[in-house]
Amino acid sequence: MQIKASTIAAVLMTAVVFCSCSPRNISGKYYLQHEKILDKIEESYKALYSVKPFTLCFTDKQFNIVSVEIITDSLKYIYEFQVKEDRLNDTLIRYGLNASKIQLLIDRMRSIRCTWISNFDYYVEERKNSLIFMSVKPVALKTPFSAKKYYILTYFSRPQKFDAEGRLLDRRELRKLQKINGEIFWRINDKVCYTISGDYR
Repeated sequence: MQIKASTIAAVLMTAVVFCSCSPRNISGKYYLQHEKILDKIEESYKALYSVKPFTLCFTDKQFNIVSVEIITDSLKYIYEFQVKEDRLNDTLIRYGLNASKIQLLIDRMRSIRCTWISNFDYYVEERKNSLIFMSVKPVALKTPFSAKKYYILTYFSRPQKFDAEGRLLDRRELRKLQKINGEIFWRINDKVCYTISGDYR
């Protein structure tokens, strides 16, 4: 049976498009495209968090409502505001947070549809480490993989280990994959990893 050259070309083209639209390719390109602002978000959040622990999360599709979780020694306080609402700044100031810098952080997060940012502490060989989670709902990814998907970034405070395929490894058992919230993470660089998830946190 003969197969027409046009049929073979169509199959090859479909394969190329499919591969170029795979989650790994999309994620790598997305990070490179937005690297500067993503890194600025991480750096400013890390500095602000060191003064007073807090998390930010947008709760609406238009990114006009932000939820602020402020963490004290004994309690967590969760507030929800319009992003330009005066009460937001008043609340941040009341808890000793830098309102102007957090407003700038919120603006940067909105500009790339960063849905959520948070800090997570963990221990390796009795040594405390931390990482920053960031989830993004990319608007530019018009592919079958982008529906109801979030691009989850992790910024580690120290270089990590990866297997030959670029998957994050457990530092204690280097033959074992390290899963975070049940997800496998892939290398972007020595300290930054990503995954694609149906949940933003």
